[in-house]
Amino acid sequence: MTQTIMLMGTSSHVGKSILTTALCRIFHQQGRRVAPFKAQNMALNSFVTREGLEMGRAQVAQAEAAGLRPVVAMNPVLLKPTGEAQSQVIINGRPIGNMSARDYHLGHKEQAWAAVTAALQALAAQYDTLVIEGAGSPAEVNLRAGDIVNMRVARHLQAPVLLVADIDRGGALAALVGTLELLDPEERALVKGLVINKFRGDVSLFTPAIDFLEQKTGKPVLGVVPYIGDLGIEEEDSVTLEEKAACTQSSGETALSIAVLNLPKLSNFTDFDALAAEPDVTLHYVATAAELAAGVDGRPWALVILPGSKNTSEDLLWLRAQGIEPVLQQLHAQGVPLIGICGGYQMLGQELRDPLQVESAQGTVQGLGYLPAVTTFTGEKLTVQVRADCAALSFAGQTLTAQGLMGYEIHMGTTAFTEDIVQPFYVQQADGRQTVDGAVTAEGLVLGTYMHGLFDDDVFRRQLLNALRVRRGLPALPPQRNRQREKEAAYDRLAGIVRTHLDMAQLVRIMAQGGGR
Repeated sequence: MTQTIMLMGTSSHVGKSILTTALCRIFHQQGRRVAPFKAQNMALNSFVTREGLEMGRAQVAQAEAAGLRPVVAMNPVLLKPTGEAQSQVIINGRPIGNMSARDYHLGHKEQAWAAVTAALQALAAQYDTLVIEGAGSPAEVNLRAGDIVNMRVARHLQAPVLLVADIDRGGALAALVGTLELLDPEERALVKGLVINKFRGDVSLFTPAIDFLEQKTGKPVLGVVPYIGDLGIEEEDSVTLEEKAACTQSSGETALSIAVLNLPKLSNFTDFDALAAEPDVTLHYVATAAELAAGVDGRPWALVILPGSKNTSEDLLWLRAQGIEPVLQQLHAQGVPLIGICGGYQMLGQELRDPLQVESAQGTVQGLGYLPAVTTFTGEKLTVQVRADCAALSFAGQTLTAQGLMGYEIHMGTTAFTEDIVQPFYVQQADGRQTVDGAVTAEGLVLGTYMHGLFDDDVFRRQLLNALRVRRGLPALPPQRNRQREKEAAYDRLAGIVRTHLDMAQLVRIMAQGGGR
């Protein structure tokens, strides 16, 4: 019989995803056949599986921690905010349309719930342990009727629940007590333990608070998990992106300062985690023309990146309204390289056409004009894993080799070139078809591609950074990092910390007993 444990929070961003990842790793290290699960995600950070299906990024990290290839059953429902109080609804990896929260709950909630129960059944047939993540808080009474991700899942499985609070935010004790108070008696009975997360300081001084919580709630505190900095594990929450944007570093004498435009609907920001982890790179999320024009420490940027967007047309109009377009033109004239990924690639063309109003009410929007390309948005979404195969690309004054780079595409538009291009960016799809996925301009200063994961390859990433270094008069460096090895080490480190600070013996007993009274 499959054992389960479910992690719910007193609010969003209390660390449920990371603790779920930790438990997946711990149980994997113990030899269990363990899989992660989250019924419904709301995030702009997503991934495409080998089958060409779209799912939330956090469950990809959790699957990796469990030693598994990610499959969409681990996250059967994904909501991607599109603006104007609407989201694209993705069920079993395929979009079913853009809709308001009301329309979704009134017309598609039960379809989504059917996908959730089918996914749980499929996973339970393959794995002996499921680590399940909730969303937000189960105590949001206005959302309870439409719940398919918190207590409805716990009741369906009779899964024991750990309730997690973030003490770094303050008010953790009140949040735990208040959340339990707002649950129905049946739901409260499913909560088998409490976890304090992101603790800083001397935990021995926290003992009176633990005693209070256990006496007040009748629930054991299974652990006080410390704040863990520099996790090195991909996350998907928009709050995480806000923290990344706020935590820019001061670049050293030899550092390459790279700017990522912080678009309102920026998606897949994990594309840039591998760059940010390099010792000679400082990554900055830039949202104003003044920041972009200023550079860092009186020097212009080594590279500017236009990232992916869930609403390319509207983000391009926002970019213009902020006065960023003339700054990009000025930087380009100064020889600063520019890379566009997915929506950013679409912006680099001559025109964006949206006759069906797939993304916005804008019929046609003029592009930035760096590439001779026109993008037309259609109702069909392309989600596919790809491999880049380009023998030689002249970019930033150097020749880059992009062969065997693995990544994926997620986009609604199709892009056609209006004239021959000198440097096409070729990719091969899963069915073996080779397509032109992007291009580099003739002068070698602008690169655009639909490919997410471009910077994850260790060799290509270092080639690119060395081109930027040589451009700055700095010596080239050998590859500095092994991304896959570092991720595995990060999962092991996380598991070690959580294992130390969580009562695993009591957790195992709770899982063996299940959610019954």
